[in-house]
Amino acid sequence: MERRADKDIATRQFHQGALRVLRPHYLDSTPQVCYTVVNPGGGYLGADQYRIGIDVGPDSSLLLTTQSATKIYRTPQGEAHAQLNLELGENAVLEYLPDQLIAYRDASYRQETIVHMQESSSLVLLEIITPGWSPDSGLFKYQRIRLRTEVHIDGKLSVLDNLLVEPGAQEVESLLYLQGFTHVGMLLAIDSRIDSAMVEQLRDLAYEAAQQQKEHVHVGISMTAASGLSIRTLGTSTESAAAVLISIVNELRRRLRGQNPVELRKY
Repeated sequence: MERRADKDIATRQFHQGALRVLRPHYLDSTPQVCYTVVNPGGGYLGADQYRIGIDVGPDSSLLLTTQSATKIYRTPQGEAHAQLNLELGENAVLEYLPDQLIAYRDASYRQETIVHMQESSSLVLLEIITPGWSPDSGLFKYQRIRLRTEVHIDGKLSVLDNLLVEPGAQEVESLLYLQGFTHVGMLLAIDSRIDSAMVEQLRDLAYEAAQQQKEHVHVGISMTAASGLSIRTLGTSTESAAAVLISIVNELRRRLRGQNPVELRKY
C-alpha cells in the first residue's frame, strides 16, 4: 500500500489459490482505501493453509475486510491454519475488520497474526467467533479456535494476545469458560496516542453500547503493555458483539484521525 496523488492504493498485488482480492473502494472523502478479501470456495476445510501478507507503506491507510463470514467446516484431516503477516511503516494505518468467524461441528482452527509496526503507526484488529449450526440444532460442536497475535513495535515484541476457545472442554485448565454464552468478540488497538484516560472513557462507551443491545453482552477492556487497548466480549449474537466493538472502532477513528464512522456497505 502506498499513497499516490492523495489516494491510498495497492501498488503491488498478488493472489493465488482460494483467496481473491476485490477492486478498491473509497468509503468517504479521506485518502483511505478499502480492500475486500474473498474466498470463492465458501469456507476452510481440514488441513487448509492460508497466508495473507500486507505491507502498508509510510503515511498510507488501509481498511481491510472480508466479503462475508469466514466458515470453518469439519477438519478431520487436521486443523485449518491461517497466518497474517502485517507490516506498517511510519504513520501507517491498518484497520482489519472482517466479518465473523463461524466454526461448525468438529472444526478446529488456528490463526496467527504477526504485526511489525512503528511507534507512529496505528493498528486495529477485530474478530468475532460464532458457533455454527449443527444437524441436531445444537451449538458449540466445534473443537477449538485459537487466535494468537504478536505485535512488534520498532523491532521489539510489545504485545502478545493469545485467545483459546474450547467450548467442549470441561477441564480446570481450560483458558475460557463460556458460562452459557455463545459468541466471543475481541478488539486490539495499538496507537501511541491511546492513554489510560482514553481507555477509561472508551470503557464507559463500551458499557453503554452493551446496555443498548437486546441480548446481554459482557465487556472487558484494559490497556496493553504498549500504548493501546484490548477488549473481550461474551454474548449470544454476532450483531450485539459487533455493535459494541464497532462503536469503539468508530470512536477511535474520530479521536485519532478525525474520520467518519466506518460503513462497509456490504448488504
